[in-house]
Amino acid sequence: QVQLVESGGGLVQAGGSLRLSCAASGSIFSINDMGWYRQAPGKQRELVASITNSGSTNYVESVKGRFTISRDDAKNTVYLQMNSLKPEDTAVYYCNAEIQVSYFRKKTIKWGQGTQVTVSS
Repeated sequence: QVQLVESGGGLVQAGGSLRLSCAASGSIFSINDMGWYRQAPGKQRELVASITNSGSTNYVESVKGRFTISRDDAKNTVYLQMNSLKPEDTAVYYCNAEIQVSYFRKKTIKWGQGTQVTVSS
């Protein structure tokens, strides 16, 4: 059973920083794309940032220049460094990953349970 476990959320003042981590555990053959999504109250879940297994990154326009996504494949972990946080960044942040559990199995998308990020003004 593959699990994604997020950590690093919390309460921070505007202008502050947080670093989110998401570690995948279980029987893992390979991990392809990894990403971070967020969902604010009353809004749809949106992609914040993604990273391929070759290191190519993609960001939603509103976080470009402030957030950085990275991954450590030796630890099956993806990170999201969030700087210059704004109240509008307040949301539950979810990680996801495209995981293959064995050579003979198809890739599937796994999600973490979410971590709350609250930015006060």
